[in-house]
Amino acid sequence: MNLSDLGDRICILGPSNSGKSTLANAIARKRGLEAVHLDQLFNLPNTDWQQRPRDEFIALHDAAIAGERWVMDGNYSICMPQRFRRATGLILLDVSTPMSLLRYFRRSLFETGRHGALEGGRDSIKWDMIRHIAVTTPRNRKRYSAMLDALDLPKLQLTSVKAIKQCFHDWGLTK
Repeated sequence: MNLSDLGDRICILGPSNSGKSTLANAIARKRGLEAVHLDQLFNLPNTDWQQRPRDEFIALHDAAIAGERWVMDGNYSICMPQRFRRATGLILLDVSTPMSLLRYFRRSLFETGRHGALEGGRDSIKWDMIRHIAVTTPRNRKRYSAMLDALDLPKLQLTSVKAIKQCFHDWGLTK
């Protein structure tokens, strides 16, 4: 699949720490699209990942998808129906749970200035996030795969870090 086959409104889904934001930024640069990181809309800036009020998040989300050219990373199933109606293409990053956990620890302990980071926030290891990755994500993985199958959009499922790296290479993307 060529990157252009996904159109001008691309959704990137997948487990935490799978590389959604990094891929979104790379696609945005390559295609001249706006990169929208749902974590930044869902959480208040300059906090330790404090959530916005639900109505405020939905309003920000809906304003973002009203645009004509974007690549949006994040799941947030509460807004998936309207996002999928506007999307022209979908990428599902489906890396394993152990890989998500490894990347979470690496990101929290060693990385600064990562793609999609919360403005003024700092990543730190949190038990809630470990539980989310280890318990919730495996259930979501099945649900997201079924959603992908049901959607009539150009779509791509990448099931390993190697497959994600191959897309970067094939599409001429840079991190």
